Amino acid sequence: MSELYNQLFGEFGATQWFIIGLVLMLLELFLPGVFLIWFGIAALLVGVMAYVVPVLPWQVEVVLFALLSVGTLWGYRLYRRRVPAAVPDQPLLNRRAEQLVGRVFLLQDAIVNGRGKVKVGDALWTVTGAELAAGTRVRVIAVRDLVLEVEAA
Repeated sequence: MSELYNQLFGEFGATQWFIIGLVLMLLELFLPGVFLIWFGIAALLVGVMAYVVPVLPWQVEVVLFALLSVGTLWGYRLYRRRVPAAVPDQPLLNRRAEQLVGRVFLLQDAIVNGRGKVKVGDALWTVTGAELAAGTRVRVIAVRDLVLEVEAA
């Protein structure tokens, strides 16, 4: 079996494991999901072992790769349980509409048939709420589909 493998695929050693590891790590850049990186690390570790002990049979290398892949995934999961992801100090940083909840503005266009406009900075935002005249002070109470829900302030 080993001779047939060598005839078909040639010698499989450290260089091939390093290439596989780097390819898997590069794929992680294009297919993010914190998954392929662990297989890439396992392949690099097998490459180091194959470099240090060049007489390892390919079957042992494949088993080592499988065990190291499971081990690195398991280790990462344990780490994530102990150290949860950081909570951002500004959770609404890129959610401009939600930052407006609670603020008070003047109606630019009267609310007629439940819709009107309010000027926020240099932009006009669509608002919904009770019928109110232009120039009325309104407070934003919610945001739905980039439309501000307002009430008289």
